[in-house]
Amino acid sequence: MEQKTKLAHGFDIGAIRRAAANLDDGAVTEGYQADREAVIAMLNDALATELLCVLRYKRHYYTVSGPNTGHIKAEFLEHAQQEQDHADRIAERIVQLNGSPNFNPATLTSRSHAEYDESEDVQAMIRADLIAERVAIESYRQMIATIGDKDPTTVKMLTDIMAVEEEHADDMRDLLS
Repeated sequence: MEQKTKLAHGFDIGAIRRAAANLDDGAVTEGYQADREAVIAMLNDALATELLCVLRYKRHYYTVSGPNTGHIKAEFLEHAQQEQDHADRIAERIVQLNGSPNFNPATLTSRSHAEYDESEDVQAMIRADLIAERVAIESYRQMIATIGDKDPTTVKMLTDIMAVEEEHADDMRDLLS
């Protein structure tokens, strides 16, 4: 006979332990309230956006030229590295939710919220990056609102990433002359 153990908070420890016994679901417990497939789909679109941003910033880093552009090159490289970190965090979260991160290059641009940019002029590059950052900020804001309080781990990750994207937007705005 199984004994029910209740904590002072009223939690049924026995039920919690039984639910935790399903090892196939990894980090996803019975208490997960979001539509997991919808969250994974949103995260895969965010992953595509971050990967495209890495490529755009890298292209800008390698192709920017002209006098007094060293600090702009450095900013592009730093942003590319941070966007890669975002992509890695998102891919890891997709796996935690028992999904598969979509790195398919053939569909990357169609799944991305932001656009790739082939500008040659440094100011055009900065404008394109500022627009892309603003797109990312709004995309994350909408994802956070859609998920709400049903997946606090994903919401925290998206909020943290969005804060960095806001810093990137400020950086790009400051570089516009």
